[in-house]
Amino acid sequence: MGSRRPSALDGPMTGVGSRRPSLASRRPSIDPTKLVPMDKVSHVSGTDDFNVVFVGAGNIMFGSDEGPWNHSFRFEHKLGPRLKVVALIDPAVDRATAVLAKKCETFVRSAYENTRVFRNLEEFIKNLSKKDTPRAFVIGTPPMFRGTMQSGRDVELQIMKHFPGVALFVEKPISTGPVGEIEEAFKVAKTIRESGTLCSVGYMLRYLKAVQMMKQIIDENNLTVMATIARYACAYEAIAKPDWWNKSKSAGPIIEQGTHFCDLSRYFGGEVDMATVVAHSLEWDENAGHLSKMQIDETAIAPEDRIPRVTSATWKYESGAVGNFIHVIALQGHDYSCELEVYADGYQLKLVNPYVQPVLHVRKPGNDHEEIHRFPDDDPFFSEISVWIDNIEDIEEDPETSQILSSYEDACKTYALTWAIREASELSRHKKFAKPSA
Repeated sequence: MGSRRPSALDGPMTGVGSRRPSLASRRPSIDPTKLVPMDKVSHVSGTDDFNVVFVGAGNIMFGSDEGPWNHSFRFEHKLGPRLKVVALIDPAVDRATAVLAKKCETFVRSAYENTRVFRNLEEFIKNLSKKDTPRAFVIGTPPMFRGTMQSGRDVELQIMKHFPGVALFVEKPISTGPVGEIEEAFKVAKTIRESGTLCSVGYMLRYLKAVQMMKQIIDENNLTVMATIARYACAYEAIAKPDWWNKSKSAGPIIEQGTHFCDLSRYFGGEVDMATVVAHSLEWDENAGHLSKMQIDETAIAPEDRIPRVTSATWKYESGAVGNFIHVIALQGHDYSCELEVYADGYQLKLVNPYVQPVLHVRKPGNDHEEIHRFPDDDPFFSEISVWIDNIEDIEEDPETSQILSSYEDACKTYALTWAIREASELSRHKKFAKPSA
């Protein structure tokens, strides 16, 4: 038998393919009543500056019209006048300079008026002054430039080498390299863990009050999750970024976008038996895959790199529970349609519209009618940043409010699952179109 390339379906290399029993719902959680809206939080007390380095000057760091992400905004509210962004690292110097100029026209000028722009980490290190020594790095670069052991794509390792003990916040997914590089991501995770580096990964939906209420219901009733069912339907008309439509650049919609719901599924279901992942896709060249309102010219993308319109996957968790996820590129307009259902004996927990106005439907034993809980003022982006900073500051007034819910290693396991789904869908497509052997 000939050799083959490493596969996300292999499982054992990451430790997630074994059949050990697991406590599916026993993951870090926070009392939902402790997650306080941003406008109700006082700045972290203190007179010393809190030096931060932003790596990346794009939308995730400074916001856009496409969504609620904007890390700088949350840092400003959490740290107040203590915030000092000592450096902004981005090869697009003009863009970085422009966003800083806008910040300096506002009431948060003191955080940015002395920020220096650098093209790369090496340039920052060479020009670092003692007073600008950072307490934290926020990594919001495109994922293809991080999450590996390779020079130029190993920003986490370089930061730990030159700034040991400095905290990291890393955006998701942790990488979008070829599937054969997944093992490297786990090596990065091992280095982070063994160094004791405080690290949080941006799976912000774990910090939703609704999600934490779901965890609370499961834990307080000692429930075992039986099934997770997730659906992510995006409004493709609003996606005008050509790279998103190109698998060779974005790694495809499951890895780049559906990762949040694969992560939430794991958060409730536990570890996945990777050998059980099965998936099917509707591709761009099938009749039902035609889209009428795309904002990009897909003919400029090589046929083999065009993304599927629908991906549907199922798997088994190590606990025996079943997982299901469907990602759909079908809606027009602006709003997405996303839901996650979790089932346990006597219980149905259904999370609706988590990105904008989360609503939780709860059906319990003894009553066929659902309780409905709404969370109009929730901001999981702020909660994840707030928890991370509280850990850096070693605030221990209430340890239950300060649990980082997504470690780098945990994020690697979500990344492996998304690659397993993509590989399984491509395998089923190849089988469908394979010619019979002579």
